[in-house]
Amino acid sequence: MQYENKPVIGLTCGDVNGIGLEIIIKTVADSRLLEICTPVIFANNKVLNFYRKAIPDVNFNFSTVKEGNRINHKQVNMYNCWEEEVAVTPGILNEIGGKYAVMSLIVAAQALKDGWIDGLVTAPIHKKNTQSAEFNFTGHTPYLKNLFAAADVVMFMVAENLKVGLVTEHLPVKEVATFITRENITSKLHLINNSLKKDFGIDKPKIAVLGLNPHAGDEGLMGNEEEEIIKPAIKDARQKDILCFGPYPADAFFARGQYEKFDAVLAMYHDQGLIPFKSLAIGEGVNFTAGISGVRTSPDHGVAFDIAGKNKADEASFRGAIFTCINIINQRREYADNRKNPLKKISAAVVARAVDQKISELPE
Repeated sequence: MQYENKPVIGLTCGDVNGIGLEIIIKTVADSRLLEICTPVIFANNKVLNFYRKAIPDVNFNFSTVKEGNRINHKQVNMYNCWEEEVAVTPGILNEIGGKYAVMSLIVAAQALKDGWIDGLVTAPIHKKNTQSAEFNFTGHTPYLKNLFAAADVVMFMVAENLKVGLVTEHLPVKEVATFITRENITSKLHLINNSLKKDFGIDKPKIAVLGLNPHAGDEGLMGNEEEEIIKPAIKDARQKDILCFGPYPADAFFARGQYEKFDAVLAMYHDQGLIPFKSLAIGEGVNFTAGISGVRTSPDHGVAFDIAGKNKADEASFRGAIFTCINIINQRREYADNRKNPLKKISAAVVARAVDQKISELPE
């Protein structure tokens, strides 16, 4: 096995009282995962064993690693982020859950930045018990933006049939309009366009832009943001060779299936994008942070305190987040390789056409 080509994927534990460690254990217990990546869990031996005992039907083993260059590529790895005893109380929202969720994230994100893991998949945290003077962020995305010193990032929800980026993320609705600016929209469009090319292998992506107001403002009758901000931003982006269109009324756009004609959609605010995404995405959706140099994904659900510790959590979305993380890492490698040697991309395209031709010649 070529370990140097197999990405190392870091997994944060999330809230230790939520379903994070349960879905991690259920995911990495499938030995087939080791064929495509090397998982490293950022948590603590005792907390991990607490949840392992709560899932008796899963056969799961791991090796403890203390340094990035000591990773065991034949087994699941566990990196101890703390040594002290932790009182785990599944289903309870308290300071302990938030404290160790943040500790796991900080250590794992630094490992991603330092390059000893290739990608990061984060288990869910709760915003109420993670924010503090030391961690003054509303979630993973703004924290990673700050850590990687990125000029801007996009919360990018991705699935096989639908990709939705957000201009604004976790904001009260009454504050959304103040962040809908020409500069913010063009910045998000630029990041989405680049990500579709580099991370998803789409050469000439087409991006739809939604309006902010009902009926996309009805030419100013129900708000002027579309005429004064969103349309000029789309024009700016087009002048930079970004194929973007709109603004579209959000309700009709999704109800009539217009999203199927585009490679991605830029929504103005959280629920405008996430409600249709979670309703329409085929399979399990994944949250991807576009705009940072590292690759970070997460499942599209929360801590699920109501079922924590009961062996009821479904790991499908977390598993999908790992697969997406691996795919993006590999796609970035291929993208960088093609830029160094454009003939490789041409050759791959020729081979693909030849294969398609052979398939079309097969008898029905």
